[in-house]
Amino acid sequence: MKQMIVAFLSILMMITVGCSSNSVQSEDEKETNGSTISITDFSDRTIDFDQTPEKIVSLGNGETDIIYALGEDVVGRPTGDPVIDESKDALEVGSTHSVDLEKITSLEPDIVLGNHPMNTNDVQAIESIGSEMILTSADSVDDIKSQVTLLGDLFDKGEKSDEIIHRIDEKIDQIEADLPDEKPRVLLVYGAPGTNMAALPNSLSGDILELAGGENIASDYPSLDAYPQYAQLNTERIIESNPQFILLMSHGNPEEVKDSFIEDMSNTAGWNELDAVKQDNFIILPADLFGTNPGTKVVDALDYLHELLIETKE
Repeated sequence: MKQMIVAFLSILMMITVGCSSNSVQSEDEKETNGSTISITDFSDRTIDFDQTPEKIVSLGNGETDIIYALGEDVVGRPTGDPVIDESKDALEVGSTHSVDLEKITSLEPDIVLGNHPMNTNDVQAIESIGSEMILTSADSVDDIKSQVTLLGDLFDKGEKSDEIIHRIDEKIDQIEADLPDEKPRVLLVYGAPGTNMAALPNSLSGDILELAGGENIASDYPSLDAYPQYAQLNTERIIESNPQFILLMSHGNPEEVKDSFIEDMSNTAGWNELDAVKQDNFIILPADLFGTNPGTKVVDALDYLHELLIETKE
């Protein structure tokens, strides 16, 4: 009788454990199948997804570059020459400055990548077509790294995003070890027809300049209200600072912008005595690396500027 009781208890225990295991397994399966991906964008909006987004529209070149660097692709891209050859067949959908909602709607995207704060007012329209809008920005190299991390989390590409960030950090460390004791003095200008502004350190190009080993002569210029990453040019202070390099960024016709800038400045007393002018160090920077977010190619931007400043100075 005692043996029968022990056997019965053993069987009961096995059944109980089995049921418990099945119950736990079911809960695990339920949690996995119903899990959500949650990200917080640069506007502090928390956005949840039931599954990894598949159809992506990007309004910015930098974000497009990051998407492809992570091994994903886009169905919609910024209007203009593609920064990524593989994206050339994607539909052109405008830009962060001018969103083509009709074209975006036709693509039925899961997500639209826009700029904070530029596209804040477009969020409601994008959500009204059944898509989610993720806002990011790039006013520094650290911001680009944060973009990589955010999108890596969204697409479950954490290992790949870590590799990209490691390459950026490695390049910064490499440049830092090669910096001269005296940094070359630089005026970094954003030019457009009829408008020239000095880029400040809180702009992406200004941050790249300082990391690459340049001294921004406009670092303490007062920022413009409408464009807080830029300042009005001050001819007297430029002459006083005597920059060794004048670097120009432009999205339009860079040679035309350069000629216009020189024409305006050449009437200023002392212009011809600037080191940058005497040494012909007035240089137009590559549009795909400066003046816009280059995405993961920020490594190339750092490399380009460091070699330009240090090698030319030597």
